[in-house]
Amino acid sequence: MKVLLAGGGTAGHINPALAIAGTIKEKRPDTEFLFIGNKDGMEQRLVSQAGYPIKSITISGFKRSIAPKDTLENIKTINRAVASSADAKKIIKEFDPDICIGTGGYVSGPVVRTAAKLGVPCIIHEQNAYPGVTNKLLAKRVKKVMIAVEAAKQYFAKCDCVVTGNPVRGEILTADKEESRKALGLDGRPVVLSFGGSLGAQKVNEAVSDLVARSGKDSKYQHIHAYGSYGEWFPDLVKEKGADIEACSNLDIRPYIDNMPTCMAAADLVISRAGAITLSEIQAMGKPAILIPSPNVAENHQYHNAMALVEAGAADIIEEKDLSGALLMNKVDAMLSDPQILAKYTANAKNMAITNANERIYSVIKKVLGIV
Repeated sequence: MKVLLAGGGTAGHINPALAIAGTIKEKRPDTEFLFIGNKDGMEQRLVSQAGYPIKSITISGFKRSIAPKDTLENIKTINRAVASSADAKKIIKEFDPDICIGTGGYVSGPVVRTAAKLGVPCIIHEQNAYPGVTNKLLAKRVKKVMIAVEAAKQYFAKCDCVVTGNPVRGEILTADKEESRKALGLDGRPVVLSFGGSLGAQKVNEAVSDLVARSGKDSKYQHIHAYGSYGEWFPDLVKEKGADIEACSNLDIRPYIDNMPTCMAAADLVISRAGAITLSEIQAMGKPAILIPSPNVAENHQYHNAMALVEAGAADIIEEKDLSGALLMNKVDAMLSDPQILAKYTANAKNMAITNANERIYSVIKKVLGIV
């Protein structure tokens, strides 16, 4: 069997594609894979690191401004769209796949569209509650639309949708809270985990710094925070607010969290953005959360992701325009001081979780291909 995958731009599109490939490889080790990615996208690194072959096309999105420089860029985007379709056609014909799977991002557009025109059975996977523009445009060209949450179905009218959930790492499903706390050297005090993504989010860092500084002074909470590659100023800001991170044993402040399953398992409360994969992990672990959606993403999809949990009574939300250190601390204190609220969020998050997404996705693939 030959499987063509396309998705890129962000880890939220790339990791699901890699997870799908991993599941297929586990079930059918003789499968041949080929990824198509954007020439300068992070998928080039992530896919290669995972050991899969990848070929490139060049594609970009349209600018919404009519400023002269953006108009010029949009002309280039049109030219890239034409060229990328031709390049995709050549790659697809050479590889001759049995199925094409798109996981979103600009790059999946010309690949899935061209594969469908060539008669290749195609399916797409949408990670977010509010679909990206690429998947909305592709939906009527594919055999199946796999969605992460029921709320996304309304945006795919007259399409063959199936709720599969988002693929979740096995470590997330098996991590134990007490063992994780022991591994991290944590005691019985409440544990707060916060992060704003690999690059860091300035507004999140600024608000969290108040909470971290207070915890450094009163030791009420244990706090794990990742400030990201652009947040190297964070420790100095906390120090300005009266707490020396290095002198506080209850503070674990670092640029990145490389052991997320352990840290999330140990936490009593998570403060994070509302990326689709992060939310799927929060649901799988049943973690109470305060979500701060990024306003700087396409279609404001993180807000819609967050509201799917909020409306299910599985999380609280602070929009970035309302975010402050004082408001964040008030919400943290209210949640951690009320076991009933924590229990409600835990139960409702777990009720939303789809922990067998990989199996569901593989079942869709088999159905489309007509294999047992």
